[in-house]
Amino acid sequence: MAELFIGLMSGTSLDGVDGVIAECTDEHTRVIHHVHQPFTSALSAELLSLNSSGPDELHRAALGANALVRAYTQVVSTLLNQAGLPATAITAIGAHGQTVRHRPQAFDGTGYTLQLNNPALLAELTGIEVVADFRSRDVAAGGQGAPLVPTFHQAMFARLGRTVCVLNIGGISNLSVLNDDAVLGLDCGPGNALMDAWCQQHTGQVFDRDGAWAACGQVNGALLATLLREPYFAKPPPKSTGRDLFNVPWLHQQLSGFSSVTPIDVQATLTELTAQVCANDVLRYGPQSECLMVCGGGALNTHLMTRLQAHLPAQEVLGSQAHGLPPQQVEAAAFAWLARKTVLRQTASLSSVTGAHGSRVLGAIYPA
Repeated sequence: MAELFIGLMSGTSLDGVDGVIAECTDEHTRVIHHVHQPFTSALSAELLSLNSSGPDELHRAALGANALVRAYTQVVSTLLNQAGLPATAITAIGAHGQTVRHRPQAFDGTGYTLQLNNPALLAELTGIEVVADFRSRDVAAGGQGAPLVPTFHQAMFARLGRTVCVLNIGGISNLSVLNDDAVLGLDCGPGNALMDAWCQQHTGQVFDRDGAWAACGQVNGALLATLLREPYFAKPPPKSTGRDLFNVPWLHQQLSGFSSVTPIDVQATLTELTAQVCANDVLRYGPQSECLMVCGGGALNTHLMTRLQAHLPAQEVLGSQAHGLPPQQVEAAAFAWLARKTVLRQTASLSSVTGAHGSRVLGAIYPA
């Protein structure tokens, strides 16, 4: 029997909230409504600031979580109004929260992953059961806590007898390699995070629309080679990363000695970095794939998609809309699907992806 779930996702790009209402059964997940609500500039700036240590951090994080949940609540309200549905029609909301730290296995061998959220407040404001905190159980089981979407990609995009690669390009990029007998997943490295930060610093625009600014620049080979020497890229999976590593201070450190490179050429080189690290992982872990499905905001960057295709001439590089689910809906749909798994007490992680001691039921439930 089909049930309706809401999935909410605010990713490392910090551009806003994507929300979907999805009809879910054991056999299919179908998005029936989608809403994107941009963050206010103040909320985006505060969430970015909370990615690193600062004054009065615990107080600010708690208030930031409340503000985020109020944005989530607006998205839920808009979705219900679009659909003409009461809150009681929704089984549960899957609310990922906003990742501000991701350090699995660090410091004490277990480490942590931290998503700002206040699911109790979301349940109070919406009157709907909320599932949240999807990543920490996998980390507690010795895993990376990321990526979590390969199981959803498998359910949505796997094709019998074929290898399928799915690349999500948000602030960070992650790859799923789907085979009949195995699923592999990993975070490749930076997605839009560095490009967006550099674009905003030098043009005042929050992102490089269609990659048009980067397309007018020239890739600096020496700078690209320096960026590619980052040890993370050579690590084997399971591995995950975030703004803890790929952030503005990291970029400025890499740019030391390259002061003569113009801002537009740095942008071209950062776009090439994302394309190359993603393509390298496709060739390393899914070389037999004939098609690369791209989702997330990066799928809307025409220049980036062109560069991916240039690095993968034997594969067809397509946005996920060609396979029935538009790029900006995929992650929100994944957390609707994951919420259903939690409600049914079904495991949803893969040790082959995260390195955990086994598959686990993910998430915590906050009743309506």
